[in-house]
Amino acid sequence: MGWLDSLLFEAGAFYLIDRGYMDFARLILIANAGAFFVTRAKCNLQFTRHYSMPVDRFTGLRSDHVGKPTLEKSRTSFPVLLRRVKYYDSETVKEFVFLTNNLEIPALTVAMLYKMRWRVELFFRWIKGHLRIKHYYGTSPNAVKTQIWIAITTYLIIAILHKQLQLPGTHHRTLQLLSVHPFEKVTLNELLMETDHRSFINYNPNQLNLFEL
Repeated sequence: MGWLDSLLFEAGAFYLIDRGYMDFARLILIANAGAFFVTRAKCNLQFTRHYSMPVDRFTGLRSDHVGKPTLEKSRTSFPVLLRRVKYYDSETVKEFVFLTNNLEIPALTVAMLYKMRWRVELFFRWIKGHLRIKHYYGTSPNAVKTQIWIAITTYLIIAILHKQLQLPGTHHRTLQLLSVHPFEKVTLNELLMETDHRSFINYNPNQLNLFEL
């Protein structure tokens, strides 16, 4: 959690935090800075409800409670009011419990904010699975961002090429073929288009055999 301790929290900003980083002694630092957090509650969280707010269950919301941590150690670390929102996600068929120190925004907004964090996580998972960046030539923040954007741009150009030319096979096949093309003495058209090997079965080159059997 060292990186979290080094952050300077901006007042009014929202910080979406994985539940692996959920620690009341650190979360109170966000609250004291005038900022807000949204995180997932751990399974063993003990919570004392002070009051409840109405929810629309048709939106996936199950409950919206305001209270404080039950355990004395947690309550001492986080003495201010805490909000617990339960949400059922129909896409994953799972129920999630979110915690936030913002008592004003709609409960559904709390769930949607964290869902946006999932999209960021899926984006980076997509980068790992599709761009196959083996190493970075520069390690500064600007260098890393530049290399990722170059890789994404290259990927999208090839995706557009694959679709517009209606190339056979999958997009992954086209990427693999182009990755080895610099070492092949064939045209792109020959490289990317599939050839029916059966057309060569009866092919007569009109050339004598070098060795007669």
